[in-house]
Amino acid sequence: MADLFAGLISSKTRIKLLVRLFFNPRTKSYLREMAKEFNVSTNSVREELNQLTQTNLLKSERNGRQVYYTANQEHPLFPELKSMVAKVMGIDRVIDGIVNRLGDLERAYLMDDYAEGKDTGIIDLLLVGDINQYHLNDLSRKTERYIKRKIRSLVVSREEYDDLLPELEKRPRILIWEAKETLENQAL
Repeated sequence: MADLFAGLISSKTRIKLLVRLFFNPRTKSYLREMAKEFNVSTNSVREELNQLTQTNLLKSERNGRQVYYTANQEHPLFPELKSMVAKVMGIDRVIDGIVNRLGDLERAYLMDDYAEGKDTGIIDLLLVGDINQYHLNDLSRKTERYIKRKIRSLVVSREEYDDLLPELEKRPRILIWEAKETLENQAL
């Protein structure tokens, strides 16, 4: 994970914070939650949060006794940091491979932990369309070795997706890719 960032950023805690908050910028997290997740002291997380907040890369918001942190989407470096985090996670390679080689993909969603910005080592993808499962499994195995994470994917048709939607809306998910035709059809 951190190989790309490790050459640029020496703090492992800062790398984890960037991945956690920039991968899904709608994620709100507080100090103790992240310290427990990263298995580091609250002081080391607090130090990094303070530095990232002072540079305006993060925003903080008090809610009762908790201070929640989110990525600052208005920061000029936000698009680049979000893109770098996606590359570190390997999601860009997975989607590019699917789109270019595996069939007719309509939409791709990142589900569950990674949709919340948690790097648990298992990437759950929901793929909507007509996709060659054999080639998907082959691509997933090759990509897993490269990104050092397990990829679990569920492939469904558009009709199956529509049927699953009420259940899916209860789970964290991020739309990470959508076919242009799908966007154009929705605009009509």
